[in-house]
Amino acid sequence: QLQLVESGGVLVQPGGSLRLSCAASGSTLEYYAIGWFRQAPGKEREGVSCISRSGGSTNYADSVKGRFTISRDNAKNTVYLQMNSLKPEDTAVYYCAAVRRSIATLSSGTYAYWGQGTQVTVSS
Repeated sequence: QLQLVESGGVLVQPGGSLRLSCAASGSTLEYYAIGWFRQAPGKEREGVSCISRSGGSTNYADSVKGRFTISRDNAKNTVYLQMNSLKPEDTAVYYCAAVRRSIATLSSGTYAYWGQGTQVTVSS
């Protein structure tokens, strides 16, 4: 059974950067497409970014394009989300999710496995 654990969420000032990690255990992450999602208080969960099983295809929500970068290191069984130029509206709990297939999407319904989330707060 695949298990996912997110880390790296902290309080950061506007304009700052963070790198979130999603570490997998119980299975080899190379078989899975991965998505990052976030949920702010009172809002629905939204897809932020996703990466295919091979790492050759990525996608981003319009709100984070040009600021966030998703990557994966299958040897370390970890996926990353580099977040730059952070804004207060990026404040949310960030989740990673996995599905055992090659193609990733920004739709939460695609994914079978979820982490517990990590809090990112952007505030001065």
